[in-house]
Amino acid sequence: MIQIVDALGIVSALIAAGLWLRASTARVRRVSRDETLDAADINRIVIAVNRSQILNRRAALATAVSAVATALRFALDLAG
Repeated sequence: MIQIVDALGIVSALIAAGLWLRASTARVRRVSRDETLDAADINRIVIAVNRSQILNRRAALATAVSAVATALRFALDLAG
């Protein structure tokens, strides 16, 4: 049981790290102040923000699973 909890904590921490990395490397094309924004520019910005938000949400969930697994591991150590 303890090995399963340890493995869950490690795997979920690695998944979270990978998702945070993917979310942080997404780049949006910079728009200058003199440039007029068209629908394609706004669409590109909205898509980039949405994708980053999805990756951040998944990474936060994986981090929460890792934290729960780690807390469970400590609880199992204290109980046994």
